Amino acid sequence: MLRLISLIAAAGIASAYAADYPAHPVKWVVPYPPGGTTDVLARLTAQWLSEKLGQQFIIENKPGGGNNIGTDYALKSPPDGYTLLLVNPANGINATLYKNLPFNFIRDVAPVAGLVRTPNVMVVPAALPPKSVAEFISWCKANPGKVNMASSGSGTSVHLSGELFKTMTGCQMLHVPYKGAGPALTDLISGQVQMLITGYSGAVPHIKSGKLRALGVTGTKRLATAPEIPTISETIKGYEVLAWYGIFAPAKTPQPIVALLHKELAAMVKRPQIIERLTALGIEPEGNTPQEFTVQIKAESQKWAKIIKIAKVPLE
Repeated sequence: MLRLISLIAAAGIASAYAADYPAHPVKWVVPYPPGGTTDVLARLTAQWLSEKLGQQFIIENKPGGGNNIGTDYALKSPPDGYTLLLVNPANGINATLYKNLPFNFIRDVAPVAGLVRTPNVMVVPAALPPKSVAEFISWCKANPGKVNMASSGSGTSVHLSGELFKTMTGCQMLHVPYKGAGPALTDLISGQVQMLITGYSGAVPHIKSGKLRALGVTGTKRLATAPEIPTISETIKGYEVLAWYGIFAPAKTPQPIVALLHKELAAMVKRPQIIERLTALGIEPEGNTPQEFTVQIKAESQKWAKIIKIAKVPLE
């Protein structure tokens, strides 16, 4: 009886606490430097929540450690709704890639919402001979030991997208990791590396300017805003990579706060102006519930664990 009374009292306190939420600014931890899809989505979401909930949602970039530094910081913050975390495929990948993480990504989180998903795009320098995925595979096999595959960092979804490509095609490419998509794109444009699979939103300005050639997108359907770019799966059956983004809070964050945040975020991704802006960047709104997002995270973690094993990616 005493335990029941305590639980009821705790629930009442949590509800009352949530009724005043947010009473001061909220930290919105992004475990990457500014730039790219992550930055666009973070700023869009922070602005929306700030306007709807009447307090500033302040982006705090905490890059490093393959996104583990920012994730660890956020998940070890007080579970009071005043620290949120932007999550993406790296969080699912790192559960396998790193041997001794200081947190358990499934146990230590309170899922809030799955926001969007987006395919990556395979790009090459405009001066490179191949003009299609099939031509690239043939060209790569005809030039053994001469093809470099860039990535935005070892163990990222961009890196593993390339490893999956290598595994499914038999292409032999040297992996060249960079500290972010920006430097990788710079060296790709200059021809120092020959291929990169990266976020569409970051690559599209260079595609439109003619500096890069897009060979294929990693989803199973063509982008509405760029239907001329085929999917990689049109050439390599079964190839699919989708980057997903969402919000987590530390475990034990009061459920009423989680519900409030989810309600506002679900409304955001249904807003026509938001949909139009995201779609232009090749981003598909989702608005998954916390339960749906949890299922998605577990499935993605299992998928990447298999790829890490097959591709023999060194564990950190």
